[in-house]
Amino acid sequence: MSCMFLCCKSLSSLDLSNFNTQNVTDMWGMFPGCKSLSNLNLSNFNTQKVTNMNKMFWECHSLSNLNLSNFNTQNVTDMSSMFFDCTSLINLDLSNFDVQNVIDMTDMFKSCISLSNINLSNFNTQNVTNMTRMFSACESLINLDLSNFNTEKVINMAFMFNRCKCLAKINLSNFNTQNVTDIHGIFKSCISLSNINLSNFNTQNVTKMSEMFSGCNSLLNLDLSNFNTQNVTDMYGMFSGCNSLLNLNLSNFNTQNVENMEDMFSECKSLSNLNLSNFNTQNVYCMRRMFSECKSLTKLNLSNFTTRNGTIMIRMFNKCESLTNLDLSNFNTQDALHISDMFFGCKSLKIENIITNDNIIKREFGKKY
Repeated sequence: MSCMFLCCKSLSSLDLSNFNTQNVTDMWGMFPGCKSLSNLNLSNFNTQKVTNMNKMFWECHSLSNLNLSNFNTQNVTDMSSMFFDCTSLINLDLSNFDVQNVIDMTDMFKSCISLSNINLSNFNTQNVTNMTRMFSACESLINLDLSNFNTEKVINMAFMFNRCKCLAKINLSNFNTQNVTDIHGIFKSCISLSNINLSNFNTQNVTKMSEMFSGCNSLLNLDLSNFNTQNVTDMYGMFSGCNSLLNLNLSNFNTQNVENMEDMFSECKSLSNLNLSNFNTQNVYCMRRMFSECKSLTKLNLSNFTTRNGTIMIRMFNKCESLTNLDLSNFNTQDALHISDMFFGCKSLKIENIITNDNIIKREFGKKY
């Protein structure tokens, strides 16, 4: 039955109550692009042999209610994009779903922008390996109970909660992230999230943390002292736009393999103190706008920072208006183009309060902005 009603854009009502589906194994893309479909009766569907439900209701924009209480999903292995872009769906009860054999949940609820209530209380996710963008752009979700989730086999959680704009609290205390390698953008643009406890997160195998908290502009405190970052190579924009953040604990960060720190703390406008004395930046090639618009920053410990020849530091301290002292004694620059506008808008910083033996840095600071 794959692609059976593909892009029936004008179809508004469909009664399949007399369908005999007892031998069907594939429902991939069964109703995708049925953008006008507002009434769908699947009450007699027998799905006990179905293994693939990928994109089953993809872009069913007009569906506001969907009763799947009779669905038997015990043999399904793929639910990726199953409800992708069901923009009118408000409530979804999947408490009867047996997902013990599902491997892929990528984009499962992505862009369900009206979804405010979802019941996943019986989800057994023991075999799922991919949860990329699973709840991305579920902009109306206020609460999300994932307390029963088993994530021990999950490898990818990138953008999992991206743009969950109304989500104020989320409990991930049961999450086992020991095999996860990618969590970039996982909480990006969760603009209502004011507090999050990640003390149980095991990040030993993670390589990508870029944009992890980007745009979390309600976050006040963040303690990541338990994070093991020894394998991380990308921290691009990790905290960018966290403009309410007052305290940030990165005391145990191991950054020896990180290559990209561009925009890492940009627009952390409320942060006044940042101790990065433990940072090893020997392999970093880009620090562009790393502290850009950290307007409240008065203390910044970069005493162990080293820069290699060619490291990009354009606008690195752009508009750090409150910064009065900087220790750049281990900075090495060979090309002024790579540090242009490095101190743009640092109106409280004076040349005599910058510790450096690098003449290129001194000349760059000497420019009048």
